[in-house]
Amino acid sequence: MPKGIHPGALSARIAKGAFKPNIYLTNMSMAYFQNADRYAAKNLFPICPVQLASARYYIFDKASLLRDNAQRKPEFGKVTPAQMGQLDQSYSCKVDQIIVGIDQISTLNFQRIGVPGAADPRRAKIRFIAEQMNLHQDRIFAESFFKSGVWSNEWTGGTAYSTSGKTFIKFTDDNCDPVRLFDDLCTEIEQSTGRRPNRLGLGKNTYNALKNHPGVVERVKFGGSTANPATVNERVLAELFGLEKVVVLSAIYNKAGLGEAEDMDFICDANAAILAYATSAPAIDEPSAGYIFTWDMLGDGQYMPVLQYEGENGTHSEFIEGLFSADMKKTGDDLAVFLKDCV
Repeated sequence: MPKGIHPGALSARIAKGAFKPNIYLTNMSMAYFQNADRYAAKNLFPICPVQLASARYYIFDKASLLRDNAQRKPEFGKVTPAQMGQLDQSYSCKVDQIIVGIDQISTLNFQRIGVPGAADPRRAKIRFIAEQMNLHQDRIFAESFFKSGVWSNEWTGGTAYSTSGKTFIKFTDDNCDPVRLFDDLCTEIEQSTGRRPNRLGLGKNTYNALKNHPGVVERVKFGGSTANPATVNERVLAELFGLEKVVVLSAIYNKAGLGEAEDMDFICDANAAILAYATSAPAIDEPSAGYIFTWDMLGDGQYMPVLQYEGENGTHSEFIEGLFSADMKKTGDDLAVFLKDCV
């Protein structure tokens, strides 16, 4: 019932046609918003807040740090000073934007009848903006980190395992040994960098194949009971492969343009995977395969702010905008391996 209107007066207004009752349900709607945990960009590589849109950061030479530079001191003399190499690299954050409009005249009807929930235009469009920014962030992640050609260490799924040819047996083949494969890849990176990979990102089809692989199921099935049957999930795979975290990249998006027939697909390659070492937070004495540099462009501590503002006089409109500013950058090429055609 409209706020401040007597039931009798409301009935009279309806009878005269002066008021049209709300014919939409206010306790449900059909909206294909995705669960926030499906967006995985922030779960693999750390976010590094920055105060400037672009700047540089130090890179200390790996060869110098890991070389034994100590020498035997000559009698009455001294050794040659050790060399510690230092380089730098840059990042650059650009600003992306999305805007949706609200017609204040049509919105007035919803305000007068006190419609809650899904029918509130402002609430629905703010949720739309937030969803769009998360989707956009994952798409940039896919282009920056999760595709063939990004990482120099890239393996391809096939019918045989070859370290020299960088091929492995697809996870849909029972002859594949996933545990051995990830052990070998982790050891290779650890030997080269001194860091054992701690994170694994899996495309949806790759995850499904690993979850149902006989070699994986066999290793975990005896850990279950009737009350708590053995289940293969991200946590179990992380423990099995000796990793800190396994993330399934399952967010989807519509690849079609406006006015075209919808074309739904996973944002990240469903048949791929990435194994990497990354820190949980920015560090000055730790390497990381990648970083997400985020710029606080408005000075309010947010790199994905949502704002609302009035339209021009006479338009009786208002707008909601979302801003996004980040540079997703590969910072340690030797700390990751990309696997394509896993299934």
